[in-house]
Amino acid sequence: MGKVKHEKPQIRTRKYTKFLVFLCLFVFLFALVRVSVAQAASLYFFPSSGSYEVGKTFSATVYVSSADQAMNAASGVISFPKTQLEVVSLSKTGSIFGLWVQEPSFSNSAGMVNFEGIALNPGFMGASGKLITINFKVKAAGSAALNFSSGSVLANDGQGTNILASLGNAQFSFGGAAPAAPIVPKTTTPPAVSAAPSAPSVSSSTHPDSNKWYAQKGAEFTWTVPSGVSGVSIYFSQSPTSNPGSVSDGLFASKSYENIGDGIWYFHIKMRNSAGWGPVAHFKIQIDTQPPEPFEVKFTDGNETDNPKPTVLFDTTDSLSGVDYYEIKIGEGDFFSIAPDIAKSNPYTLPPQAPGKRSILVQAFDGAGNYQTAVEEFEILPIKSPVITEYPEELQSGEPLIVRGSTYPNSQVIIWLQREKDDPKSFTATSDQDGKFTFVADERLGDGIYKLWAEVIDGRGAKSGPSEKVTLVVQKPVAVQIGLKAIDALAVLIPLIALIILLLILLWYGWHKFSLFRKRIIKETKEAEQALHKAIKLLKEDIEDRIKLLEKTKLERQLTKEEDKIMKQLRKDLDDAEKFARKEIEDIEREIK
Repeated sequence: MGKVKHEKPQIRTRKYTKFLVFLCLFVFLFALVRVSVAQAASLYFFPSSGSYEVGKTFSATVYVSSADQAMNAASGVISFPKTQLEVVSLSKTGSIFGLWVQEPSFSNSAGMVNFEGIALNPGFMGASGKLITINFKVKAAGSAALNFSSGSVLANDGQGTNILASLGNAQFSFGGAAPAAPIVPKTTTPPAVSAAPSAPSVSSSTHPDSNKWYAQKGAEFTWTVPSGVSGVSIYFSQSPTSNPGSVSDGLFASKSYENIGDGIWYFHIKMRNSAGWGPVAHFKIQIDTQPPEPFEVKFTDGNETDNPKPTVLFDTTDSLSGVDYYEIKIGEGDFFSIAPDIAKSNPYTLPPQAPGKRSILVQAFDGAGNYQTAVEEFEILPIKSPVITEYPEELQSGEPLIVRGSTYPNSQVIIWLQREKDDPKSFTATSDQDGKFTFVADERLGDGIYKLWAEVIDGRGAKSGPSEKVTLVVQKPVAVQIGLKAIDALAVLIPLIALIILLLILLWYGWHKFSLFRKRIIKETKEAEQALHKAIKLLKEDIEDRIKLLEKTKLERQLTKEEDKIMKQLRKDLDDAEKFARKEIEDIEREIK
């Protein structure tokens, strides 16, 4: 019987365990959601074509297009023909990247440009996300192509899915080389005797290239004095054809000049030996220590405008070396370069600017490296925010989210949705010609409280601030809520019942064991009682026999005091032992009951 009672609770426990496993599988299948499909993205150049003169500079900007899904990282390796192009600088100004895995870099010897950056959460979604701008200088005539050797665009889906579908290229042509530096006429001297020294080869450590301008007012010239030369005649002037004359200035191999004025200068030298004076050598240097003329930066639309690409005017001149290039810095961005022709021939349009106040700093560099600076403040005003006119304040799980509103015609509307403490997610919609827009969410929303707002980007790229935030509540249908509550209740109740049953089994088992133990104790107590009674009876009989023996002896003779005392003590000890044994047995029986 004890074995049958012990097995039945185990069978019932196994049944409840199977039922709990079935409930867990049901809850898992009920909570399963669909996986979103990654959309395509591309990397491309703008402009993708053009024609430029040799010696001039131009810019090519790398953009990313990810119109259907937010991306948060991109990288690329760009190749260019190193025989025809060289990179002057790279610019990160206006980039959607807020964090660079590694700084953009280039190698003119390898003809490569590398970049890798991260667009901070919520990433970027659109058709023209600016990454970097490459400023090239044309080295030789011909045609050249820009290509991506490799690239990647990673989705902002928490898994880093590569959604790159295509890599663009660009094709440029180069011709019409820039005018060559003026040729310095050389003085023709009367033929010297056959043994006269030849024109010396002159070099300058301070002005090494005769075709370049330097902001160095001190000049040093060196040459080699051949054996047999007995005199050197030098002259320093602004005439390209001067002759030092036939008077020797000594025998030396270098000459320095200090505090030379700005302009074009020529160092003239000839040598003499025993056969006479040799021909004159001329070495040109160009000095310009003055910056370009002061200038101002002016905005054609005013310093406050909602045009995200404001047009600016800045142009200056330099009377000696000329304006070589401009460096521009907008706000906290990096400097980037533009050619002087761009600023001189046409007003310059800034890259897209976000709303807010910032400054523009323009530096005009001349051919010698001197520069003039102009700074101006401007503000990009946000356009009017969209208005959300229709949205569900309450939404059941599984129902589509539909939002309607009004804004500028034919504009891109960005819908932001944030669930309680989660990061906001962005979605896009397009307004019609009347400015009306409708957004239908592709994915069903989970239960919770959501904040919803909108922003707009018009056809010019101008952005608005966020609209007023609205609140909507998403919850499951009543029947599903009841079912889930029932599941929750069962999820608590079933383990509780199982625990109660287990406790009852343990109590029954403990009581059963205790009962067996109690019965065994009672049995052993009775056996001990019987054994004790028997032992006391035997002891009593033995003591009584001894007492009888003493009483018999008493009849025959007078007992001694010692014998009489022993007899009385034996009677007393026998009575005490019997009382003590009876009391202890009664106490044990009372405890057991």
